Amino acid sequence: MDKEMLTSAIEALLFAAGKPLNTNVLSNILEQDKKEIEEALQNLRIKLAERNSGIQLIKVNESYQLCTLEVFYDYVCKLLDNRPKPTLSQAALEVLSIVAYNPRVTRAEMEKIRGVSSDSAMNKLLEYNLIEEAGKQDLPGKPMGYQTTDEFLKMFGIESLKELPELPKLKEELDQVKIDDVDAKDDDTQ
Repeated sequence: MDKEMLTSAIEALLFAAGKPLNTNVLSNILEQDKKEIEEALQNLRIKLAERNSGIQLIKVNESYQLCTLEVFYDYVCKLLDNRPKPTLSQAALEVLSIVAYNPRVTRAEMEKIRGVSSDSAMNKLLEYNLIEEAGKQDLPGKPMGYQTTDEFLKMFGIESLKELPELPKLKEELDQVKIDDVDAKDDDTQ
């Protein structure tokens, strides 16, 4: 199969699948080695951009999917249904960030971090398919752990959790401020 035909075949498969496909699946179906598949995927990405397509090729973890450009979201939403874009409450965003930065975190751990119940926020995130169960943890009571989904990566426009910004070292900074404040008060009283 020549390169143009391979690129077109991959485009057809991704379109028909409507979900992410990894290079192993594409390689098996098309009977081509992974290197050729990856080259064709890059070629497809370039072709879509060059022709100003309303479709883009995105990478989610180690899989690829065809998606509409974000700029056309409102039009696609009107076509499919009239629901507004899902909005997340402050509590849901807090829970989502805890799960994103702590894969396999348990409900109890989340609630300890937040200081309040996270049931409602977690249920909403599960409903939106932004988090999922990640299996029972090897802890007393065997609590369920949670992790983000590929839908989370797509919603936030990242390929993997490795692209999340690094968290600041707040605890160390706060501890230093407290120590400095105590030292300053001691100096004032003398």
